[in-house]
Amino acid sequence: MISFGTISSRPLNSRRDVGHANVMLGGTGDMPNAASQAVLEIKERLILGVIVIISLICLTGFSSAFAGSGGGPFLVAQSATSAPPGASGLCTKYRWACATSGQPNISQSALIRLAASVNTKVNRRTREIADQTQYGRDEYWTLPTARGGDCEDFVLLKKKTLIEHGVASKNLLIATVLDRHLDSHAVLVLRTPKGDLVLDNLNKDIRPWKKTGYTFLKLQNPLAPGSWHAVLSGGIIKERPTATSTATW
Repeated sequence: MISFGTISSRPLNSRRDVGHANVMLGGTGDMPNAASQAVLEIKERLILGVIVIISLICLTGFSSAFAGSGGGPFLVAQSATSAPPGASGLCTKYRWACATSGQPNISQSALIRLAASVNTKVNRRTREIADQTQYGRDEYWTLPTARGGDCEDFVLLKKKTLIEHGVASKNLLIATVLDRHLDSHAVLVLRTPKGDLVLDNLNKDIRPWKKTGYTFLKLQNPLAPGSWHAVLSGGIIKERPTATSTATW
């Protein structure tokens, strides 16, 4: 069963285990009936879980400043939440991953070009390999090895590289999402004065968060990246919070 707090690697051309069935990613028409039913049941439970979470948020009475239907340029925190399981110990292991210091020394146009270049290079040079295959366990967030890495590893390498090129670390935030197939995934959010852009190992282009089609679940707190915020925006969530303030530069 998929956990909202968990990110698992999803190689583009790999097989995914569903129960004891080995299922090829793609249309359900190619799956055995039992495996197809298992996938449908998992996704139904996932959607139900998201609905329950949204209902709880509404009942707690969040500020109307977070309400919206169009989707603003920035992802907005709904509430504090626990870190994804794989992020445990990340700040100790890589201090730069949770740093708030640093001032940008790069123009907006140069920033976009740099981010696009880093996204492309990391995606091309890093092989996708699951944590279970490489380390014998799930949810191990680390930089890619010579063998490669999973989605979180791609994110960490991109964040590290951009920091080394002068991008302020507080504007590089790790986010956990559900992708268009409702699979758990991780991306890097680049916070610019005009909005949040997404660097993704599943897409060669960087794009605004609301154009990814992803359901954003959790995001590093830009003021204290060692902590996390629930976002719950985009994708299968119709009510998308809109930002009331711009990024801090």
